[in-house]
Amino acid sequence: MSNSFIEKFDVIVVGAGPAGTTAALDLAQGGLSVILLERGEEPGQKNMFGGILHYSETLNKLIPDFWKEAPIERYITRYITTLLTSNSSVSFSFNDDEFGHPPYNGFTLLRGKFDRWYAKKAQEAGAFLVPETTVDDLVWDKKNMIIGVKTEREEGILYADLVIVADGANSLLAKKATLRNCFKPADFSVAAKEILTLPREIIEERFDLIDNEGLAHLFVGESTQGIEGGGFLYTNKASLSIGVVAKLRALQESKVSIADLLEGFKTQRCVSQVIKEATLKEYSGHLIPEGGINLVPQLYGDGILLAGDAAGFLLSTGLTIEGMNFAIESGFAAAETAKMAKAKGDFSQHGLRFYKKLLEESFVIKDLKTFRHAPKFFTIPSLYKEYPSIACGVAREIYRADRPTKKKILRILREEMKKRVSIWTLIKDFIKAGRALLWT
Repeated sequence: MSNSFIEKFDVIVVGAGPAGTTAALDLAQGGLSVILLERGEEPGQKNMFGGILHYSETLNKLIPDFWKEAPIERYITRYITTLLTSNSSVSFSFNDDEFGHPPYNGFTLLRGKFDRWYAKKAQEAGAFLVPETTVDDLVWDKKNMIIGVKTEREEGILYADLVIVADGANSLLAKKATLRNCFKPADFSVAAKEILTLPREIIEERFDLIDNEGLAHLFVGESTQGIEGGGFLYTNKASLSIGVVAKLRALQESKVSIADLLEGFKTQRCVSQVIKEATLKEYSGHLIPEGGINLVPQLYGDGILLAGDAAGFLLSTGLTIEGMNFAIESGFAAAETAKMAKAKGDFSQHGLRFYKKLLEESFVIKDLKTFRHAPKFFTIPSLYKEYPSIACGVAREIYRADRPTKKKILRILREEMKKRVSIWTLIKDFIKAGRALLWT
């Protein structure tokens, strides 16, 4: 790094993912000097996520009608959840034509394309993007105030009034700033994803899609060999995003690799048939914070803010997984806090306390609190073994043709449950499900 880089900025943002780029864009639009550091060769190269952006009012505020120019793949008009066993499956499908038009829908994205486009928008607004730069440490003054960062580059110390850390779920900078404790396997999941290319016309024929319609398909049960987690498949314009997510603790205990889970998932009949003839284009892995509100660390300190995955902002409700819109919203809140701190000339922990207030007023903290019991509920082993078997067993009894007489569904359900779970286990799991997803 040349001497021209050794200067003081208003804000240093570490990580050019959705959280970091949002912060840089908003700060640049507000006239602050901001440098955006990215360890990859370009934004999006080191990032991975399932593939869905739920509609973001904040993104639309920063870039009005962003979907008209952003590299959106497809509008999700159909959601499917499938319960899998080794030889059967039961699916629940929802389709709505209104979801083909903003703001009702989510979008499928390819992070490589989207992150490059988004970072370019930040650059056009005045942010200074520096890729291929790893931040090794923070810089403190004699009063223990964070005043910059150390990079791996020669003469790579950068100074700023504020550092916004958006460097991912396993953020070492957050740990160095003593804002979060050591990582626990129980609080994280591991994801593996492949991008499989397939001609657009074949995708639309196989998944019954028209124009820019898209599909989001989640799988539970044998998709992860009964391990806590699930599989997913999303349609892009001319490719499929397919992957699995599994609890890090459960993987360690089972001694099964995430790569093996993905290969096994791809051999499932309901998956293998729709990905046949597809060509592997990209493989990636990612650590996901799934501890919910209980995993959210101290969000700010003297001269520092945490945003996105570094702050533990991700929500899984079982039917949807939301992280990108949480990242964008937290990046925006971080930038707005920085602008207020700049106006007051106070970047101390006290001066940055408004950050928490902004997040509490937004959907970020509200939703995490609403679903505060969900992370614990999704660690119940029977969700991934017994209950998919029960669902498939009920369906099998309903549709099989070799029975001389038919049984009512409730009786079939009772018989299937008796084979696999006790009444007390069922009651306890129902109460946990209610607290996690059904009532406050």
